[in-house]
Amino acid sequence: MATCEVCGNDYDMAFEVHTQGVVHVFDSFECAISRMAPVCEHCGCRIVGHGAEYDGRWFCCAHCARQEGATRIVDREVTGAGMR
Repeated sequence: MATCEVCGNDYDMAFEVHTQGVVHVFDSFECAISRMAPVCEHCGCRIVGHGAEYDGRWFCCAHCARQEGATRIVDREVTGAGMR
């Protein structure tokens, strides 16, 4: 069994995440996200999806990036024919 590095649970179905030469052990995706997912620099939520990068900073969505000064980041493109 392995022990989750976040909650300390000793769990027979723990899993490893290998990144940048470091191995992390978690017992759930919840613990993995709480340890590894970046934090939006505007609202503070964890970025679980793609996120948006502006000026070297990470945001959870285009709205948060715009609140911090981004002008060209959009969630989707709107054309004369509608959403794309």
